[in-house]
Parts: sequence; C-alpha cells; structure tokens
Amino acid sequence: MLSMETSSGPRRAWLRVRWSLVAAVGPVAFGSTYVVTHHLLPGGSPLWGSAIRALPAGVVLLLVARRLPRGSWWWRSVVLGTLNMGIFFCLVYVAAQLLPSSVAASLMSLSPIAIAGAAWLLLRERPTPRVVVAAAVGGAGVLLIVGTATGALDGWGIAASVASMVLSSVGAVLTKRWQDGTPVLTVTAWQLVVGGLELLVAAALIEGAPPALSVTESLAFAYVSLVATALGFVCWFSGFRHLPAGAVGVIGLLNPVTGVTLGVLAGGEVLTGSQTLGIGLVLASVALVNAGGRTRPRQGAPGTPGPEPRVAASSSSSTCT
Repeated sequence: MLSMETSSGPRRAWLRVRWSLVAAVGPVAFGSTYVVTHHLLPGGSPLWGSAIRALPAGVVLLLVARRLPRGSWWWRSVVLGTLNMGIFFCLVYVAAQLLPSSVAASLMSLSPIAIAGAAWLLLRERPTPRVVVAAAVGGAGVLLIVGTATGALDGWGIAASVASMVLSSVGAVLTKRWQDGTPVLTVTAWQLVVGGLELLVAAALIEGAPPALSVTESLAFAYVSLVATALGFVCWFSGFRHLPAGAVGVIGLLNPVTGVTLGVLAGGEVLTGSQTLGIGLVLASVALVNAGGRTRPRQGAPGTPGPEPRVAASSSSSTCT
C-alpha cells in the first residue's frame, strides 16, 4: 500500500476519503450507543453495563488477533485501556442514563478541541487552519443542538459526559503516539480486555451480583459490545493511524449527529429547527475537513511518526474495509 506522502495527488485524495470513511464508522457506532443504552439497557448498574460492553468485545478481538502484549505494551495497554475503555465506558453509561440521547451525544462534540489540544501537546501536531475552522463550525452546530434542547438537564449527567470526552481524547492521542506497527485490531483488543477486567472487578466489589437480563437487553448488549465497541473502536483507531488527530476529531462530530438523529427517530425526542441547523453545520464541518489539502503531517516533522511498515498498514486496512 502506498503511503499518502509518496502517492500521487488523486491517489492521496482517495486515501484520505477512504480512511475518513473508515474512521467515521467509529463515531456513528458510538453515537448509536446512547439511544440503545437509554432505552434498552438496564439502569442502576453502570459498572456491570460497562463491563458487559467491554470484555466480550475484547475477548472476541483477542481471539482474532491471537497475540498478547510484549515489553512496554503491557503498561501501555493498562493506561490506554483505563482511559479509552474502563473509566470512559462507565462515564458514558452514566451520561446515557441521566441525559436525553441527543444531549448526551452532543456534549461529546467538544472532543475535536480536546483532541487537537492533546495532539499539539503530545505529538507536536499543529492543527491546520482548515481543521480549526471545521472544528469551530462543528462546535457552533453542536451548541445549537444542546442549547435548544427541551427539558431539564441533569448536572451529574453533563459532568460525566464531559469527563468521558476529555479522557477518551487523551487516550486516543496516546494511542496514536505509541503506534509502532502493531496492528490496530491487536492494540484495540488489549485495551478492551484491560478495561473490561477493571470494570468487572469494580462491578463485583461495588454493585454486587450482575443484573438479570431479558432477551431484549441481551441482544442490545450484543450490539453495543460487538458492533458499537469492537468494530467501532477498530475503525476509529485506524483513522488515527492514517490521518491527523485533529482531522479525525472533527470526523468524531458524527457521534452527536447520530445520537441526536436516533434520539428523534427511535426515542421520540423532539428536534427543533435550531437543532436541525446544528446538524447541518456539523455535517458541513466534516465535509470541510476532507476538502482538499494535506491529510497527514509532513514526514519528519518534530514529534510525528514516519510512514508505517507496509505489513502494519495492510493489517489495519483489512480490518475495516
């Protein structure tokens, strides 16, 4: 597979669009979890709910990868699993239970700013003017979505949503920083297993026995774990491997759009005219970040990794395409 730095202009543009579409699977899948959690999963057991989401997904991916961590990947997996999966899933579960699906998803829209800031600090990856403008447009759109939401909003739910956004943004950038050619599917499996085990222990100690699940709840957990988590995170991290972190952060705005849309279509939530305009601005920002220009930092720029080994690129490509 040709790298974006050495391929021709049309080829580079196609690769940008391709990996943007792959990355978009993640936030669309994540956005769907809000309405599923809010309407189909049991409340009152956020730790068990998060453990059931993370651990089965991690075990399935680990069976596919058939590889355990080595060397520094043991402690890296603990750090990333805690940030991206463990604490993150618990906070998302709490937010989804306490807030309308549209609002819980929309608060995650601050992630482009958090991701761009973390990438600047940890990767020395400066956001391009196009990414900054796209993030501003998308942020304005989400402000319209959240600011015109109907009904009272739970303060703890808002705090949980914002905290989960910050932790996952830092975790995603660290995942990009530590890439070394290890396939995306493998790294994702390690994180999910670590986060799932952390949540399992915490759930058993704090919440006691797991909740009894109906057939509908079991099917909902299967979707959240295997599709919205296993598939979603592999595609999401694949985007970070092949695109600048700031650009992927803007693509992540599809998370609130999906949450709002499903909240209206499946959850019976009311969508105002201002919220419709906000969705339009978010979609425009995603289109803007993919409209021409470079998609990766210059090779050899300080703090940015060079082209990946071909075998690593092939492994991550075959996972989601």
